[in-house]
Amino acid sequence: MNDNFADRLLEAIEEKGSPVCVGIDPSYERLPDDLRSDSASPDQQLSAIRQFCQTVLEIVAGIVPVVKPQSAYFEVYRGKGVSLYYETVRLAKDMGLVVIGDTKRGDIGSTAEAYAKAHLAGPDTPDALTVNGYLGTDGIDPFCEVAARDGKGVFVLVRTSNQSASQTQDFSDAAGQKFYQHIARQTASLGDNEGLLGQRGFSSLGAVVGATYPQEAAELREIMPRQLFLVPGYGAQGAGAEDCAAAFDSNGAGAIVNASRSVIYAYQREPYGRLGWEEAIEASARDFADDIQKAVLG
Repeated sequence: MNDNFADRLLEAIEEKGSPVCVGIDPSYERLPDDLRSDSASPDQQLSAIRQFCQTVLEIVAGIVPVVKPQSAYFEVYRGKGVSLYYETVRLAKDMGLVVIGDTKRGDIGSTAEAYAKAHLAGPDTPDALTVNGYLGTDGIDPFCEVAARDGKGVFVLVRTSNQSASQTQDFSDAAGQKFYQHIARQTASLGDNEGLLGQRGFSSLGAVVGATYPQEAAELREIMPRQLFLVPGYGAQGAGAEDCAAAFDSNGAGAIVNASRSVIYAYQREPYGRLGWEEAIEASARDFADDIQKAVLG
């Protein structure tokens, strides 16, 4: 197995033929009717979520190279939910999927080091992790150290896909440089650290860059040519495949596009609502992968 996360991710994308990721955001209230009950206890809800996650993984494993479990949906159930999160991570890895843990952890010094050990170190954790870089480099360095040592990846929040992102990320300094541009330059610099650059020219320290800001994504690609971009915003948040294409380099490489709700809850929307929920998820995942593949690779 290749020891560099960036190289492994690019290999997985080539194997599946499309640079896409399915987010695993299991909300009990949105599960299919045959998995839900109005009187379900928390343990029964967790059992249903376990079944749902396993089925989703089985469906998408042959279609997409990457999945991204969002830890918050599991943490709602406290300790048992956290255990299910790691169970889901292990199951996905056993299926040959690259797993990005969406935890957005961020702190400083020894606390960041503890988060890195808890969420990224060792074989039973995700292949990569999302982190909040807005506390400075000492909040990112511990994750980079684990990534270099264990062959893992890190995605720093740079330009997020939410509507209010500009309230903070567009703040400018006296020279007119925006906050997200500063974070991008910081990320690019850290990504050159020893043990992070892969043979294909990309770093295992990547960036989260929302598809809902395509012009800025293209600008950030110039600032961060060696960063892998994790691109949220497709589907439920309103971005289309052409918006996502702006995050890729001139060779159609360097990014992975995520869709969560639009895929895993496809049975709740057209044109998939007439299908059974498993068929709806499969059809939506295939359409998503094809859509991005055509927009990026032609």
